[in-house]
Amino acid sequence: MSGDFDALLVLSFGGPERPEDVMPFLENVTRGRGVPRERLEEVARHYLHFGGVSPINELNRDIIAAVEGELAATGLEMPVYFGNRNWHPMVADTVARMAADGVRSALVFPTSAWGGYSGCLQYHEDIARARAAFGDGAPELVKLRQYFDHPLFVEAVTDAIREALERIPPHRRAEARLVFTAHSIPVAADIAAGPPDGGGRLYSRQVADAARLCADAAGFADFDVVWQSRSGPPQVPWLEPDIVDHLENLSGKGVEAVVVCPVGFVSDHLEVIWDLDNEAQAKAAELGMSFARTATAGADPRFARLVVELIGEHLEDGAPRRLGSVPGYGCTRDGAPCVVGCCAVRRPAASS
Repeated sequence: MSGDFDALLVLSFGGPERPEDVMPFLENVTRGRGVPRERLEEVARHYLHFGGVSPINELNRDIIAAVEGELAATGLEMPVYFGNRNWHPMVADTVARMAADGVRSALVFPTSAWGGYSGCLQYHEDIARARAAFGDGAPELVKLRQYFDHPLFVEAVTDAIREALERIPPHRRAEARLVFTAHSIPVAADIAAGPPDGGGRLYSRQVADAARLCADAAGFADFDVVWQSRSGPPQVPWLEPDIVDHLENLSGKGVEAVVVCPVGFVSDHLEVIWDLDNEAQAKAAELGMSFARTATAGADPRFARLVVELIGEHLEDGAPRRLGSVPGYGCTRDGAPCVVGCCAVRRPAASS
């Protein structure tokens, strides 16, 4: 899907930047899902623990600045806009501003590398909703593809694993267990993830494939893939095991050190900080286990190069660079799904 494009829209999940924003933000995230008020108040305490500020917006601004620098270095004149699903700057407002600025056609970079409803189709819905809110004359918006197995993503994650391993005490380093995490989703949503004839479970298969690529590159013959940040009623099955439960299991098997890599997250936003740097690290300390959490890929300079490479695939009709064996999709125009029936289960977990 090549063509001429006037701009890039970075589309993300959004997060509060003041304590008074926290509850309205969470209400946006959960609207229509029947989440009890007490559950929102519980999650709000996580945000308020960090002053009511999610780091995700600032981290996205850092990514945008790096992308702008990379675009300039490559001679591409393309303004970069920022819009969110759940908090300001809201994507509908951003699309209206793009139209006012004369943008006719833009590429959209989502801050999710993955397939599935939350990781991909919901971004298509964001695009369609924002264009519909503006009405006639809205810019054409083409979403960039899933990039979970792009070589630059794999390189950034691999180097982060190596750096984290150096923070494990030397006497435990050789036996450290590598554990990858990603956002859990309901099992039914994972079964439905991908095109109807694609075998399902696209999200969990992509996460496993990215983990394999990064572990191989970092020199680990074995590794684990686990999940974090589940929500929803306990009777609904979600992808397991949870990272905290997994640490207890590893400790019972005599593992004394872990390197935890949140491969499923582009940036160190609140779920990474709360679930890993707070809960998982505390559990590791309780178990007497050495713990090192890797950096996420978004802060690595190669991530901005990845974005510009994805742009180049459209401007130059270039072949995608991929390392994995699991299919990737996600590139569509104006919010259309990849194929009819793709990721048909709606309203699974909120994730970014």
